[in-house]
Amino acid sequence: MNKFEPSLKQSIQESLSALFGINVTPGDIVFQETRKEFEGDFTLVVFPFAKQAGKSPEATGNEIGAFLKENSSLVSGFNVVKGFLNISIADEHWLSFFNEISLHPARLPLAAAEINSSPSTLMVEYSSPNTNKPLHLGHVRNILLGFSIAEILKAAGNTVIKVTLVNDRGIHICKSMLAWKKHGHNETPESSGMKGDHLVGKYYVLFDRKYREEIEKLANGGMAKDEAEKKAPLMMEVQEMLRQWEAGDAATLELWRTMNGWVYEGFAATYQKLGVDFDKTYYESETYLLGKNIVEDGLQKNVFFKKDDGSIWVDLAEAGLDQKVLLRSDGTSVYMTQDLGTAQLRFDDYPELKKLIYVVGNEQDYHFKVLHEIFRKMGRSWAAGLYHLSYGMVDLPGGKMKSREGTVVDADDLIKEITEEAEMATKALGKIEHFESKEARQLYHDIGMGALKYFILKVDPKKRMLFNPTESIDMNGHTGPFIQYTYARTKSVLAKGEKVFPGRGSSDSKDYTADAAEKNLIKLLYRYPAVITEAAGTLSPAVVANYVYDLAKSFNHFYHDHVIVEATQADVSGFRLSLASVTASVLKHGMNLLGIQVPERM
Repeated sequence: MNKFEPSLKQSIQESLSALFGINVTPGDIVFQETRKEFEGDFTLVVFPFAKQAGKSPEATGNEIGAFLKENSSLVSGFNVVKGFLNISIADEHWLSFFNEISLHPARLPLAAAEINSSPSTLMVEYSSPNTNKPLHLGHVRNILLGFSIAEILKAAGNTVIKVTLVNDRGIHICKSMLAWKKHGHNETPESSGMKGDHLVGKYYVLFDRKYREEIEKLANGGMAKDEAEKKAPLMMEVQEMLRQWEAGDAATLELWRTMNGWVYEGFAATYQKLGVDFDKTYYESETYLLGKNIVEDGLQKNVFFKKDDGSIWVDLAEAGLDQKVLLRSDGTSVYMTQDLGTAQLRFDDYPELKKLIYVVGNEQDYHFKVLHEIFRKMGRSWAAGLYHLSYGMVDLPGGKMKSREGTVVDADDLIKEITEEAEMATKALGKIEHFESKEARQLYHDIGMGALKYFILKVDPKKRMLFNPTESIDMNGHTGPFIQYTYARTKSVLAKGEKVFPGRGSSDSKDYTADAAEKNLIKLLYRYPAVITEAAGTLSPAVVANYVYDLAKSFNHFYHDHVIVEATQADVSGFRLSLASVTASVLKHGMNLLGIQVPERM
């Protein structure tokens, strides 16, 4: 695909050499997007060259600009603002670019992969739930970020493996098991009518309530609270159950498999509603023993040390971190143990793996610093490839969504209620009379998921955010439904165009004069490969999300101010229909990178 930057950089190299005797490489020449208040298409940062030229940045910029206008057919004009040279590309080149992509619109997003000079094999871990409760709002941001980042990295030309780690063992899992064993009366998802993950979560909550009652009783009898927490009968029983599990007790393992099976079915249903998937699932129960072996190996090599009580630790003071326990005194593992085993297993499974990206909330920042340092101390060549994508928490306005336990917003409740919000908003517009019931149900789901996903993904991952369900569904706001509606509008225009000009192909209007709105759309379309590349480099779906909003907004301005299908102006209509077609293609591709479906009609 024709790109302007290489030719423009070559002309700038020639100008610097001819005007000032300065020799630079293309990598020394940095372009920025021209700010909206200034005229121009590309902005050259002049400051690095002004000192060598022996002139002010303004004078240097003006001389380079004049040289480009005189010697490059690409450049139609320029202006200098302080140390920034704003360069305008000649209209005929924008038209040539557009005619090229209108013939092959699928080439536009593919160009992002061409920009990537060193594609890699990457792994993205997301979701990583515990099997003692349902997925919740915190998981939702995690899942949506992880899935979108994986799709963006693939679009940028990388090989991407999407994985999840199921935390399916440990003391927290045994709490649900013990409560069910004591109070479950053989209740199952079928007998209760509950999703399996919700049923198991019910017993996790029940364990906590019974445990608190025991602590209170012991404390009222004169025992210190911290001692009561350790000596409460339920805590003693659950610790024994964990030991039985690790010892391979048949009855304990059978109960564990049964209850985890219920949870997996529940998780699968939620993942399907969210429209996400994984290439491979890892289980803590299958990796913690490998983690134990790594710890024992590190102990033998004096990378770790053993305390008097038999627990094994690592001292990371030299890296500015603390001591960290890796195995408890009774030989049971901790989270870090299984993370050591899982990381090792993944690099064993995929020797070509260059980076393992953990999508995990920022409350685990310290944990991943420790994980990286442990493998660095152990001399693993791939330690530098461990990357923690740390993201902020997501909150809800008080009272907006129901909460199953009063403190945690359940993912299934969130999905149900945002779909209901979408249904009410769509019906309020009065535009669904022509929809069959099944199609309408799918539309409500797609709009609801578009609202949820876009509202979360448009925010930089590092920022804490507030999810407002009502605001997210606004058909006229900075929302997913607004972009979905814009896409449906493009399809409606194209359907009308097909009736008036049946079989008309892409634009080939070499002499067409695009006005400001049309040129602005073409310039936005030109940017798309660079947007994908930036989003992949920063691991931020927000870059794509905000781009598709700008594109949708620009198309709507164009739509309102122009007659697109006019039977007496075939050339004009052909060009504008091509513009609508390529815009639709990019909107759909960009939204798909966010995991969002765009309905053909709304």
